[in-house]
Amino acid sequence: MKWTCGTFTFDTSVPVIMGILNVTPDSFSDGGAYAAPEAAVAHAEEMAAQGAAIIDVGGESTRPGAAPVTPAEEWARIEPVVRALVERGMCVSVDTRHADVAARAVRAGASVVNDVSGFRDPAMVEVARESDAGLVVMHMRGEPATMQDDTAYVDVVSEVRDYLRERCAALEAAGVACERICVDPGPGFGKTPKQTIELMRNLHELVHLGYPVMAAPSRKSYVGYAYHIDDPLERDAASAAEALLACELGAGVVRTHNVEETARALADLRPYVLLGLGSNVALVASPGEETEGKIAQINHAIGQLCALPDSQIIDVASFYGSEPAYLEDQEDFVNTVVLMRCGIPPRELLGYLHAVESSLGRVREVENGPRTLDVDILDYQMYDFSTDELTLPHPRVTERDFVVKPLLEILPEHVLADGTPVGAVPESERVGRAWKL
Repeated sequence: MKWTCGTFTFDTSVPVIMGILNVTPDSFSDGGAYAAPEAAVAHAEEMAAQGAAIIDVGGESTRPGAAPVTPAEEWARIEPVVRALVERGMCVSVDTRHADVAARAVRAGASVVNDVSGFRDPAMVEVARESDAGLVVMHMRGEPATMQDDTAYVDVVSEVRDYLRERCAALEAAGVACERICVDPGPGFGKTPKQTIELMRNLHELVHLGYPVMAAPSRKSYVGYAYHIDDPLERDAASAAEALLACELGAGVVRTHNVEETARALADLRPYVLLGLGSNVALVASPGEETEGKIAQINHAIGQLCALPDSQIIDVASFYGSEPAYLEDQEDFVNTVVLMRCGIPPRELLGYLHAVESSLGRVREVENGPRTLDVDILDYQMYDFSTDELTLPHPRVTERDFVVKPLLEILPEHVLADGTPVGAVPESERVGRAWKL
């Protein structure tokens, strides 16, 4: 997924690191360390050398209970740093909730506006509309000084997701291009540590929104709670581990204090694999319950996929019924798509998948014919090749409605490893018309 930030464009299928540069006296872990412009610029250059593609400059602390500063004071703190980094050709983000500061920063050459208040201020929406900057839309209740006063949620994941959907829709309605938007669930902002952990373990739900997702666990209180680390400065290794987990779940941008430690952790990120599963022969089903039998077989196969070595299932689409394709004289199918992180090479993975098919009685006597279970590798990140045994991406992904619909449910706007958008073929031209069960 692409994230457009002014003249910079980032492919977030490979995590983009945003280095944190606080030029404040009171930030929770590094307040005062880089208040002098010379020290701030030197630290930014160090982070860029370590792998930061974006430098996020903040002039107001947003830690819980932080006292607000005036826009004039905030701009006075960050102006010399923003201008110096822009002059050095860096992609500069400004971490602010004040429209006046954001407008000044964009005019000075900043490429990203990172608003912890989620662009609730109409004046901030106008800054977004009038610029071409990338936008980070974050979830937070209230203001930094009061955000921990209201942490009551019925379902923190769905409520944060829905809030972000509404804010992004408002930006798009105002004329902001969707490819400029990134969403941030706001770990620790108006949430207890337990709520934040639940939210961060379900980041794939935010991926369904169709925007790049930012992970910002760095030195946060929930990391201290989860790993029993009281001192924020001692949380960098744990924060890096959280960043890796978030990226496995689909985050494409990581905001961090310790760029070197984070980059080292992200080197272990496994590529993603998309699998298509289908069934139209139920081994055990009472009359009238054939669909339930087919679903049971697919669920059994998913259970076996959970046991594959060096692999983790990240997300599973809904079940879709479909008309048979290519060979029409057979029963309707039940289908879904599974998203995994996987360290197994493609050909070896294919062998495992054939074993799963065989365990459920797969018979290959008629091409495109009836089958108890079919598992196809649809797309494997970074792999684009063709042999007699295996072609990646699957050559028929985009023409099959029963693949396209469940795939785009979990990865909207997905682009295959060969550069083909999954939704490239109009629905009217696809085979195997599919419907959600």
